Amino acid sequence: MTVLTTANQLTLLRVLLIPAFVILVVYGYLGWALIVLIVAGLTDALDGLIARRTGQKTNLGAWLDPMADKLLLVTTFVVLTLPGLGLRNRLPVWLTVLIISRDVLIVLTVAIVNLAVGPRTFRPSMYGKTATALYVVTCLVTLYFNYLQQASWVIDLCVYGSLAITLVSGVDYTVRVAKMINE
Repeated sequence: MTVLTTANQLTLLRVLLIPAFVILVVYGYLGWALIVLIVAGLTDALDGLIARRTGQKTNLGAWLDPMADKLLLVTTFVVLTLPGLGLRNRLPVWLTVLIISRDVLIVLTVAIVNLAVGPRTFRPSMYGKTATALYVVTCLVTLYFNYLQQASWVIDLCVYGSLAITLVSGVDYTVRVAKMINE
C-alpha cells in the first residue's frame, strides 16, 4: 500500500493551506481567508471519510491528520488573537493561551504516561471532540463577522462556550488519565 494515499494528500493540502490562510488574513482578504478555512475544514472531513471507505488508513495518516488539525486550529486562534491586523473582532488572548496550553498538556501527558507506564492508547473523548468542533465554529464565526465588519454576540457565545468545554474536557481528560495510570 502506498503511503501517499488520496486521504494523506488531502491532509497535506490542509497543512499547505495554513500559510495561505495567514497571508490572506494579514493582508485583509478576509473573504478569501474564510473560503480557505472552509476548504481546509472540508479536507479534514474528506480525508477521514476516504481513508475509511477505501481502506486507505495508514500510520502516516494516523499521525498527520491530528497534527494538521492542531496546526490549523492553533494558527487560526493565534491569527484571530493578534493585535494590529485591523480585525474588528479579536479572540481574547486568555482563550488562545488556554486552548494552546490544553493541547500542550495533553501531548506532554501522553508522552509521560507512555514513557513511565508503558504504551497506552488515548482515544478522544466526546468532550474532546466537542471542544474541537466548538473551536472550529468559534474560528469560523469570528472570521465571518470580521469579514462583515460587524460585532456580534454570537462570537462572545462561542468564546465562553469554548472556555467551558475546554475546562470540562480538561477535567474529563485528567480523570481518564488518572484511572489509566492506576490500572
